[in-house]
Amino acid sequence: MTAKLIKQLVFMSGIFICMLDTTVMNVALPTIATSLHVELNTLSWALNIYTILFAALTIPLTKLGEVVGEERLYGLGIVTFGIGSLLSGCASTTGFLIASRAVQSIGAAVVFPLSMTLGIKSVGNGDRTKIIAALGVTQGLAAAIGPVIGGVITNYWSWRWIFWINLPIVAMMLVVCAWNLRQQQPRDRHSVVQIDWLGALLIMIGILSFTTALVNGRDWGWWSATTLTLLVSSLVAGLLLIGVEKWVAADPIIPLALFQKQQFRGAAVVLILSNLLLVAVTVILPTYYVSLEHYSSLKASLLLLPITLMIFISAPVAGLLLKRIGARWLVTIGFFLIFVSYLGFATHALQQLSGAILAGMFLGTGFGLITGPITIIAAADFQGKLLNASQSVAGVLRQVGVVLAVAIFVTALHTNLLQAQQKSIMDANRRIERLQFPISVTHVIERQIQQAIRHQQPSLTARSVPDPRLQHQIGLIKKETKANFVSAFQRLYQRTLPVSGLAILTGFLFKRSQVRKKFFFSRQRRL
Repeated sequence: MTAKLIKQLVFMSGIFICMLDTTVMNVALPTIATSLHVELNTLSWALNIYTILFAALTIPLTKLGEVVGEERLYGLGIVTFGIGSLLSGCASTTGFLIASRAVQSIGAAVVFPLSMTLGIKSVGNGDRTKIIAALGVTQGLAAAIGPVIGGVITNYWSWRWIFWINLPIVAMMLVVCAWNLRQQQPRDRHSVVQIDWLGALLIMIGILSFTTALVNGRDWGWWSATTLTLLVSSLVAGLLLIGVEKWVAADPIIPLALFQKQQFRGAAVVLILSNLLLVAVTVILPTYYVSLEHYSSLKASLLLLPITLMIFISAPVAGLLLKRIGARWLVTIGFFLIFVSYLGFATHALQQLSGAILAGMFLGTGFGLITGPITIIAAADFQGKLLNASQSVAGVLRQVGVVLAVAIFVTALHTNLLQAQQKSIMDANRRIERLQFPISVTHVIERQIQQAIRHQQPSLTARSVPDPRLQHQIGLIKKETKANFVSAFQRLYQRTLPVSGLAILTGFLFKRSQVRKKFFFSRQRRL
């Protein structure tokens, strides 16, 4: 194995562990909550803090690499991520776990974008497309397989190993990086790098405000003063950032030249939408099978394997097809397949195991067709500082998609489940009242049924009243309650169908393939 290939595997490993830890906790949350004796709402901050800080710090910390040296900062980022992983696995309190995850996210904010830029720089221009495609596939696979790995580890070992599993990978990366750093030429001490501190501050304020508002808007209230203040702050920070980068900063932290390229603008939109639509399924699907179908966490997480498998198959194929048919058609076909997947989840796929597997395969194939070429497009033909900036911005956009998915879908699911509970309880009360039992007996039965519905128990019983009529009504209540809760999940995807449908049109944000143009015009001349 050549030294170049070893380094590329290190960069792929860096991307893998960073993206893995955005989703690996999803299935394990109930187990961790039980172990630490804490409510899920409080524990969810251990999940959210990673994504929020990851998104907020990626661009400023990547820029810091131009000052201290990218390779040296990369090594420091790996160490930081490893320490955060070790501490997260050792956590005995919620506060300690959240703080440890924050340390992890700081390391990830360095490792992820520098894995992309150093990986691209490690090859010549001729091999650039191949390494970008490989790094892009790694991103999609890690995000999709995270819940599966989390479910398997939690089931067979301990939830602590979902963090400690990073440590052997971190150790391997450090060994290779230590060797690699010794091979680097010393930096030119006379070179001066200016850091756009004001731009960095505005980025952190904007992203922290926006993501915190999205994550906590449900608990605080979307129209509360706190939520609105954070959203307004993010908007003001964004507008000020544009002004600072355009007219004030000598060396902008986000060069606006990136967005002068049509391909990069299209990639920015697609990165957010594709990650949003992927995570919206990988986060919600295990919850459905655990809470309604009462599968084990392991079995529920394994149902995500069809998504992962199809990403693994389709993403490399898409990277190879990019030059032949162009990004326009790959993105269009990819989002069309995602739309078909959402159509399945919005109708009958959730209730049929084969349907869920098929819909997952459509989703994985669609995402794979998109993530393969979009990573290549986001890098475009940028060099030097523009290349670094493009990968930092792309990393942030991916995390914004993840945060949007979690905030929107978890909030909407919470609302839908409350509505399903209320409707089921009202319908159950009407059925029980029609039986005309004594008032005291009716109230006892209604309380038993309400408690069962609120806890989503698999069975409803009323053994204190052995009346055939009651047993018949309970059977009907069980069916109606299950249908109401299934509908609560289906409505998430029904309401997202217009978004996934409109996403198909994003393919036209990209230029038409030059290869197809040449083929078309040469054919016209022959005719």
